[in-house]
Amino acid sequence: MSKIINNIVIIGGGAAGWLTAGLLAKEHPHLHITLIESADIGISGVGEGTWPSMRNTLQRIGVKETDFLHQCDASFKQGSKFINWRGEQQGDNYYHPFMIPEGYYEYDVHAAWKQLFSQQKYADAMNMQSFICQAALAPKQINTPQYAGVTNYGYHLDAHKFSRFLTQHCVNTLNVKHIVDNVICANNDEQGYIKSVSTQHNGAITGDLFIDCSGSQGLLIAKHYQIPFLDQSHILFNNTAVAAQIPYESQSQNIASATLSTAQSAGWIWDIGLPTRRGIGYTFSDKYCDEASAIETLKSYAAQTIGTQQADTIETRTLRFTPGYREIFWHKNCVAIGMSQGFIEPLEASALAMVELSISMLSEQMPVDQDHMQLLSTRFNKRFKYRWEQVINFLKLHYVLSNRDDNGYWRANCNPNSIPLELQNLLTLWQYQAPNRFDLVENEEIFSSASYQYVLYGMGFETSLTTKLDGQKCHKAEQLYQLNRNKIAQYLQKLPTNRLLLEQLQGSKVAT
Repeated sequence: MSKIINNIVIIGGGAAGWLTAGLLAKEHPHLHITLIESADIGISGVGEGTWPSMRNTLQRIGVKETDFLHQCDASFKQGSKFINWRGEQQGDNYYHPFMIPEGYYEYDVHAAWKQLFSQQKYADAMNMQSFICQAALAPKQINTPQYAGVTNYGYHLDAHKFSRFLTQHCVNTLNVKHIVDNVICANNDEQGYIKSVSTQHNGAITGDLFIDCSGSQGLLIAKHYQIPFLDQSHILFNNTAVAAQIPYESQSQNIASATLSTAQSAGWIWDIGLPTRRGIGYTFSDKYCDEASAIETLKSYAAQTIGTQQADTIETRTLRFTPGYREIFWHKNCVAIGMSQGFIEPLEASALAMVELSISMLSEQMPVDQDHMQLLSTRFNKRFKYRWEQVINFLKLHYVLSNRDDNGYWRANCNPNSIPLELQNLLTLWQYQAPNRFDLVENEEIFSSASYQYVLYGMGFETSLTTKLDGQKCHKAEQLYQLNRNKIAQYLQKLPTNRLLLEQLQGSKVAT
């Protein structure tokens, strides 16, 4: 008889480990869940941006949004703003908002833009969210229910505080067993399944399903099972980041509603606004830029808002990574989630989104026994190989359309030898027609065809207008456009700023 799954052991904490523990404990209360994390290994702490899917994940785990916002120093994120990516002209920018264009499923919105509204930037003409972001506004008002909004939103958060918040909730509310110890090795049974892990102080800890959330070291998937890592640095070159935390100029300064991504000579700088500070970092390729130059570039960027004297004193930390993913992600009774599964780079905050997709699929397809597990692992591996390939295609898209020529880095990114064949074929196809649902076939695409349109047309890509909208659809497009303009005017007047809403929510929390 196949072994029944009763005990789940998670190796590693951080956002990946505790999100996994929380969702499985909440949705499978009959299972015994143990999380082992080392006191000697800190979390990377760079993943400060999420996708809107995090709202659903937090709801499923059973936490209050106001508690999360307060305890994780979180703010509202409504998309990404890309600055100086098209070329070296300072201030050139476009938005990738979280809301899809108005009428996206009713007619060809690209054709509508080209025929009727091409004097405006694509995101500005077809959506209202770029205007909301530009004004640093919140996605809702104080009386809007938790996790609801008039615009679609995710979060910016403090990664360390997020892990602590999830730890407390999982241990105190969801009865996850928490062991702080170092895992020395894993021990197999006669069939090659992991039967236990040996720890430094707690001896052998047995389990039926082991989840590897141990980060890039991959204690189980890499060190124990020796699953190969598929290096993708020939496609996406960034492999280093220097990060820092900087203060606001004043306590009343606006909190940005989007992640700011500003292109540099050998990569790009992220700028994330939290209620108490900003998180900034320069992610780059060490083939085209050395660490000292990167730190100098980051401090120069900080000096634009906090002044040279203060920028010179900021502390930076350097993180190195190899972009890529595992050959398989679920082997025997070991599932890799988080950086043990793979990591590409911080662009577009795909890391936490992939964690959420992984734990959601695992929770909804929780194996009953080992026979069931074998079937599910095959499906999981196929699905996530596709997803990693799509992440790579989408992130590469941002680079291949650039006209920057200030460094060999940008020229190499546009070299066809560095562009996946699938993306090359899509770019050829998109010269004739806009990205659409036939290009991406999964039911839960990590980046939708609408996201591809925002980047393509934000970067100035030209799609031939082979078909034109008829009079009826033009009228519909003009109606939606005007409705959008009315919404923009209304929301700009009535929505509070990010900072004001967070202060109001904190005040209401204190009052209760």
